[in-house]
Amino acid sequence: MRIHITSVFVDDQAKAERFYTDVLGFVKKHDIDMGEARWLTVVSPEQPEGTELLLEPDGHPAVKPYKDALVADGIPATAFSVDDVRAESERLRGLGVRFTQEPVDMGPVTTAVFEDTCGNLLQIEQMNQ
Repeated sequence: MRIHITSVFVDDQAKAERFYTDVLGFVKKHDIDMGEARWLTVVSPEQPEGTELLLEPDGHPAVKPYKDALVADGIPATAFSVDDVRAESERLRGLGVRFTQEPVDMGPVTTAVFEDTCGNLLQIEQMNQ
């Protein structure tokens, strides 16, 4: 068994597409019109056949309270691996990304948390050797 697709709930798919591709650097994998929404996935350019991230519309009534609770508690919706958290944080900050947690060394891992402009917190993490 392998992880094929995971999702993050977004309040605007067009805005999410711009943020996740233009700012984070992912590439669009699928963009299928589904009527009111799209089946919109992105992947890492380093792993184009790897796990897809579905930028899923957050219209279901249960999603807003869920997202609001995560953000209020400072809990990221998902995490992405990077080689250097500090360098990536600086790159993202230069693109206007707002961080809610600056890079923190936690022993085996260094993490930072930022807003995705679509109602979520995201974490970047680096494994420390």
